[in-house]
Amino acid sequence: MTSLRAEELWPYVSTILPESLSDLAEKTGALRRCRGVKDATSLLRIILTYAVTDMSLKDVAAWARSAGIGSFTGPGLFYRLREAESWLSATLGEMLRENVPCVPGRLRLRVMDASHVVGPGAVGSEWRVHAECDPGTGCLCSVDVTDASCGESSDRHPVLPGDVILGDRLYALAPNIASVSERGGYVVVRANLHAIRLCRPNGEVFSPLAESERVPKSGVATWDVLIPAPPKARSKSHKTWKLSEASVWISARLLAARTTGGEIIWILTTLPISVASDEEVMKLFRVRWQIELLFKRLKSLLHIDAMPSRRGPTARSWLLARLLAAAIIDALLNRQGAFSPWGYQPWRAAV
Repeated sequence: MTSLRAEELWPYVSTILPESLSDLAEKTGALRRCRGVKDATSLLRIILTYAVTDMSLKDVAAWARSAGIGSFTGPGLFYRLREAESWLSATLGEMLRENVPCVPGRLRLRVMDASHVVGPGAVGSEWRVHAECDPGTGCLCSVDVTDASCGESSDRHPVLPGDVILGDRLYALAPNIASVSERGGYVVVRANLHAIRLCRPNGEVFSPLAESERVPKSGVATWDVLIPAPPKARSKSHKTWKLSEASVWISARLLAARTTGGEIIWILTTLPISVASDEEVMKLFRVRWQIELLFKRLKSLLHIDAMPSRRGPTARSWLLARLLAAAIIDALLNRQGAFSPWGYQPWRAAV
């Protein structure tokens, strides 16, 4: 991790950074003038060094001076880091864009989840990292950093036609399922039967828990259901809306299977049975575990949960910088496309 600041590695890192790095720095206000820093690439290198090491702002500023890529004090680096939040977010977005291939006519698996991140001395959750990953490579495809008040939603990530979204209970809400369907995607999500309304194909209200006895000890039980999405325009009251006010009705399948301990796992999917059988859907949901492994790697290897400050003006920048470091590492280690012994793009000049 600390080798990201190594002199011998940085020329390779530079070739996989977005070509628009300098333009993004200027547009977002992170680098309007190169005062005290050589260029946008050098500024990013300095920020990444602070994010992925245990060095203080003062120590990083001293290292930058000795490396000849920056000349400012610790407080000066603090202000640079504070102003770099939008730039880091845009750069991370450009880096991850390459991990979302557009292959018309094919289904692509995408896993969504979120994880809490807290700073030193925190009482409760303060930040939430919303991530989407490719289960085939384990690489990040999309990420959003919010405070703890922002809930999990599929709207935080791009969904392309043909995408199959795998998610846990919080992605099984009717608005999330409707949003994915409107964008041409499908869902395979663990159902929260207490937070979603289901109907039979004839419009009759359906209570799955009353059908629990139908779920066999081995095998899969399935029901065709309709999911009514809430009306688009709703007041802030928590009154139950009428089914006649539903904005859209989504055809889906509800599947149920038992664990070895007898617990019933309820899965909702909008995939047609002609695309994936009941058994195949249950196998697909197991792939969701890949994002749990991703968060474990981010926390155990990149320590994104070891924030130096709780909610200070540089907290989100620090988080974004560590996630950007993860994207750079993925690009160096898991380059897609034709194999190259160099592990980077030798035909691209350093940014």
